[in-house]
Amino acid sequence: MRFALCVLTLRMHELSVTEEILKITLEHARQADADRVLTVNLVVGELTGFAGESIQFYFDLLSKGTEAEKALLSIKRVPTQAHCKACREDFSPDQMNWACPRCGGLMDEVVSGKEFYVESIEVESRPEGAAE
Repeated sequence: MRFALCVLTLRMHELSVTEEILKITLEHARQADADRVLTVNLVVGELTGFAGESIQFYFDLLSKGTEAEKALLSIKRVPTQAHCKACREDFSPDQMNWACPRCGGLMDEVVSGKEFYVESIEVESRPEGAAE
Protein backbone atom coordinates (compact mmCIF):
# COMPACT_ATOMS: atom_id res chain seq x y z
CA MET A 1 0.00 0.00 0.00
CA ARG A 2 2.81 2.45 0.85
CA PHE A 3 4.46 1.86 -2.55
CA ALA A 4 1.19 2.55 -4.39
CA LEU A 5 0.73 5.77 -2.42
CA CYS A 6 4.28 6.91 -3.30
CA VAL A 7 3.69 6.21 -6.99
CA LEU A 8 0.34 8.04 -6.88
CA THR A 9 1.93 11.03 -5.13
CA LEU A 10 4.75 11.20 -7.69
CA ARG A 11 2.25 10.98 -10.58
CA MET A 12 0.15 13.78 -9.06
CA HIS A 13 3.31 15.84 -8.65
CA GLU A 14 4.23 15.19 -12.30
CA LEU A 15 0.75 16.39 -13.29
CA SER A 16 1.15 19.67 -11.40
CA VAL A 17 4.65 20.37 -12.76
CA THR A 18 3.42 19.56 -16.27
CA GLU A 19 0.63 22.10 -15.81
CA GLU A 20 3.33 24.67 -14.99
CA ILE A 21 5.40 23.64 -18.02
CA LEU A 22 2.36 24.15 -20.25
CA LYS A 23 1.54 27.50 -18.61
CA ILE A 24 5.11 28.78 -19.16
CA THR A 25 5.17 27.43 -22.71
CA LEU A 26 1.88 29.05 -23.72
CA GLU A 27 2.81 32.35 -22.09
CA HIS A 28 6.05 32.57 -24.07
CA ALA A 29 4.49 31.29 -27.29
CA ARG A 30 1.82 33.99 -27.10
CA GLN A 31 4.42 36.66 -26.33
CA ALA A 32 6.24 35.54 -29.49
CA ASP A 33 2.94 35.64 -31.42
CA ALA A 34 3.47 31.98 -32.36
CA ASP A 35 0.81 29.92 -34.08
CA ARG A 36 2.16 26.61 -32.88
CA VAL A 37 4.70 25.19 -30.42
CA LEU A 38 6.89 22.55 -32.02
CA THR A 39 9.24 21.58 -29.19
CA VAL A 40 9.62 22.32 -25.49
CA ASN A 41 13.21 21.84 -24.29
CA LEU A 42 13.36 20.83 -20.64
CA VAL A 43 16.28 20.38 -18.27
CA VAL A 44 15.59 17.68 -15.66
CA GLY A 45 17.97 16.60 -12.90
CA GLU A 46 18.25 12.94 -11.90
CA LEU A 47 17.21 13.69 -8.33
CA THR A 48 13.80 15.05 -9.34
CA GLY A 49 12.57 11.53 -10.03
CA PHE A 50 10.43 12.76 -12.91
CA ALA A 51 9.79 10.29 -15.72
CA GLY A 52 9.90 11.83 -19.19
CA GLU A 53 7.16 9.50 -20.45
CA SER A 54 4.77 10.62 -17.71
CA ILE A 55 5.46 14.30 -18.32
CA GLN A 56 4.89 13.83 -22.07
CA PHE A 57 1.65 11.91 -21.37
CA TYR A 58 0.30 14.70 -19.16
CA PHE A 59 1.52 17.38 -21.56
CA ASP A 60 -0.30 15.69 -24.46
CA LEU A 61 -3.45 15.47 -22.36
CA LEU A 62 -3.34 19.05 -21.04
CA SER A 63 -2.27 20.76 -24.27
CA LYS A 64 -5.20 19.57 -26.42
CA GLY A 65 -6.78 22.54 -28.16
CA THR A 66 -3.85 24.89 -27.43
CA GLU A 67 -0.93 26.18 -29.48
CA ALA A 68 1.17 23.47 -27.81
CA GLU A 69 -0.95 20.52 -28.93
CA LYS A 70 1.29 17.81 -30.45
CA ALA A 71 4.48 19.55 -29.27
CA LEU A 72 7.43 17.31 -28.52
CA LEU A 73 9.11 17.48 -25.12
CA SER A 74 12.88 17.20 -25.46
CA ILE A 75 14.41 16.35 -22.10
CA LYS A 76 18.07 16.94 -21.24
CA ARG A 77 18.96 14.89 -18.15
CA VAL A 78 21.42 16.34 -15.65
CA PRO A 79 23.41 13.78 -13.64
CA THR A 80 23.79 14.08 -9.89
CA GLN A 81 27.00 15.69 -8.67
CA ALA A 82 27.95 16.19 -5.02
CA HIS A 83 30.71 18.18 -3.31
CA CYS A 84 32.92 16.80 -0.53
CA LYS A 85 33.38 19.12 2.41
CA ALA A 86 36.70 17.54 3.48
CA CYS A 87 38.72 17.42 0.25
CA ARG A 88 36.60 19.73 -1.94
CA GLU A 89 36.21 17.03 -4.62
CA ASP A 90 33.12 17.01 -6.84
CA PHE A 91 31.89 13.47 -7.49
CA SER A 92 28.99 11.41 -8.81
CA PRO A 93 27.44 9.54 -5.89
CA ASP A 94 25.77 6.20 -6.42
CA GLN A 95 22.30 5.38 -5.12
CA MET A 96 23.45 3.83 -1.85
CA ASN A 97 26.73 5.60 -1.15
CA TRP A 98 27.07 9.37 -0.90
CA ALA A 99 30.55 9.29 0.70
CA CYS A 100 33.39 10.87 -1.24
CA PRO A 101 35.25 8.24 -3.29
CA ARG A 102 38.51 10.15 -2.88
CA CYS A 103 38.67 10.60 0.91
CA GLY A 104 35.53 8.94 2.32
CA GLY A 105 34.33 12.29 3.67
CA LEU A 106 30.76 13.40 3.88
CA MET A 107 29.00 15.14 1.05
CA ASP A 108 28.69 18.88 1.72
CA GLU A 109 26.16 19.82 -0.95
CA VAL A 110 24.45 18.66 -4.09
CA VAL A 111 26.07 20.53 -6.97
CA SER A 112 23.71 19.32 -9.70
CA GLY A 113 20.84 16.92 -10.25
CA LYS A 114 17.94 18.93 -8.79
CA GLU A 115 17.33 21.08 -11.88
CA PHE A 116 13.91 21.30 -13.45
CA TYR A 117 13.09 24.09 -15.89
CA VAL A 118 12.01 25.02 -19.39
CA GLU A 119 15.23 25.87 -21.22
CA SER A 120 13.60 27.02 -24.46
CA ILE A 121 10.69 26.49 -26.81
CA GLU A 122 10.67 26.13 -30.57
CA VAL A 123 7.66 27.72 -32.27
CA GLU A 124 6.19 28.20 -35.70
CA SER A 125 4.61 31.44 -36.85
CA ARG A 126 2.78 32.30 -40.02
CA PRO A 127 4.59 34.92 -42.07
CA GLU A 128 2.98 38.36 -41.88
CA GLY A 129 0.23 38.72 -44.45
CA ALA A 130 -0.09 34.96 -45.03
CA ALA A 131 -3.59 33.53 -45.21
CA GLU A 132 -4.85 31.37 -42.37
